[in-house]
Amino acid sequence: MAAVKACKILITGANRGLGLEIVKQLSEDSCQKRHIYATCRDPDGPKSEALRELVKKHPSVITIIRLDADDPCSIKESAKKVGSLVGENGLNLLVNNAGIVANGTIQTSSVEDMKNTFNTNVIGPLLIIREYLPILKTAAKFSGTPGMSCNKAAVINISTVAGSMTRMPSIYNQFPTLPYAVSKAGFNMLSVLAAEELKTDEILCMALHPGWVKTDLGGEEAALEPKDSVEGMLRVIGSLTEKQHGGFMDYTGETVTW
Repeated sequence: MAAVKACKILITGANRGLGLEIVKQLSEDSCQKRHIYATCRDPDGPKSEALRELVKKHPSVITIIRLDADDPCSIKESAKKVGSLVGENGLNLLVNNAGIVANGTIQTSSVEDMKNTFNTNVIGPLLIIREYLPILKTAAKFSGTPGMSCNKAAVINISTVAGSMTRMPSIYNQFPTLPYAVSKAGFNMLSVLAAEELKTDEILCMALHPGWVKTDLGGEEAALEPKDSVEGMLRVIGSLTEKQHGGFMDYTGETVTW
C-alpha cells in the first residue's frame, strides 16, 4: 500500500461519512509529523459528535475547524486560521470532500435544489481552492523536490461517476439525481481547470470517485463500506504523480471517463 506521507492535511466535510473515515484512518497512521485539520459546518453540533470523540483519541493530531462550503465568509475565515497554524511549511494536502445530494429529474427538480447543490458542490470547492492556494504554494516551494505528489502539495476533489457525462446516463433511471449529477459534472470541470492553473506551481490536482458507499449520501443499499472505500482512496492518493495530474480515477486506481 502506497502510504500518504503528507504532514499537513485538510479535509472538508470531516464530521461524518467518508470525511470522518478519512480522518480516522489518517490519524491512526504512524506518520509522526502529521496534523489533520478536520473541517465541518457545525463543530459543536450533534452531527459532529463522532469527530469530537476522535479528537479525544488523537488530540495532538486533529484540529477541528469550522468551514461551511456554502458560506464564503466561513471559507475565508477557516483559511486564515489554518494558515496561522500550519506555519512556514504550508499545507500539503487539501481534500475537497464536503458535498450534498438532491434527487430530481428535468420535470421535478426545484430551483432551490439546483442552487443549493451548485453552491455547495461547485462554488464552495472553487472558493476553498482559491483561499487555501497560498499555503499550498508555500508547501510546494518548501518541499524543494521536483515533480508532483500528494506528499508535496495537492488538491484531491472527491467526485462521483454521477458527474460523468459517459457513465451517468446508463444509471440515471436507477439514480434520478439530476441536481446532484449536474453539480458534480461542474465539479469535474472545476477539477480539470484547476489542474491547468495549478500545474505551474507543481500542485497536483485530480478528481477521485470513492465508489458507491454506505453513507448518509450513498444510502444503505450501497455496495461499499466506508472503511474499504477510504483504504482504496488513500492507496491511490499515496501513489499519485504528475502522470495523474488533471485526471479522474476511482478508489481502485482505475481511470474514470469524463
